Amino acid sequence: MKSKTTAKRWFSHPALSLLLFAVWLILQQSLGLAHLLLAAAFAWTLPRLLHGFMGPTLRPRKLGLILRFTLIVLLDIVKSNLAVARLVLAPGARPEPAWVRVTLDLRQPGAIMLLATIITTTPGTVSCVVDDDADGGGHEIWVHALDCADPVGMAAEIKARYELPLLEIFE
Repeated sequence: MKSKTTAKRWFSHPALSLLLFAVWLILQQSLGLAHLLLAAAFAWTLPRLLHGFMGPTLRPRKLGLILRFTLIVLLDIVKSNLAVARLVLAPGARPEPAWVRVTLDLRQPGAIMLLATIITTTPGTVSCVVDDDADGGGHEIWVHALDCADPVGMAAEIKARYELPLLEIFE
């Protein structure tokens, strides 16, 4: 048990360390010894320095689900881009903007942040308020949609399409 605790102290956010290591090498476009050592130093040092600001480490599970979820999000971003372009470029388009209240089952702050980021990066929607104590009850997120005729249906779609996979991946 002691070695696991020691490993956690040495690598407080392992996924971030791997990402920093890879991004540094990609930016440098080199696998030279100096770049490998510098990438390792950044990958080890930065997460340790920022650990107190980053909150608890997200521990994703189910790699297959992560890959499938990533593809779904990317496909949704492309579809939304086309829908927003059609709406903006159509001469007689009459968008129906709406505020959509989505009650969340997610409880991990990092997973909620990821959900809000996914919503915001999907054109036509912006997550505006993340309330972790909505009316003394549960968590919720408020989403502004550029064109939404059915806010209840959109909330159900966000829960089914994004929140449910995030629950399986992170909790």
